[in-house]
Amino acid sequence: MHDQFDVTLEDVDLLGEVELTTNLIIAASESDGHLSADEIDQILGVDPGPPQPRREA
Repeated sequence: MHDQFDVTLEDVDLLGEVELTTNLIIAASESDGHLSADEIDQILGVDPGPPQPRREA
């Protein structure tokens, strides 16, 4: 007899987000202080691109 509740669900985008979040949690737990924006970008695989000029507030 087929169990209608025995289904496998896989959301590729969600799995990717969970992996990124897990990587951040691990890096934060291994760090003695706060992670810098550059460190977070590196963990997330963000390409910083060319430097942007600073805007004054």
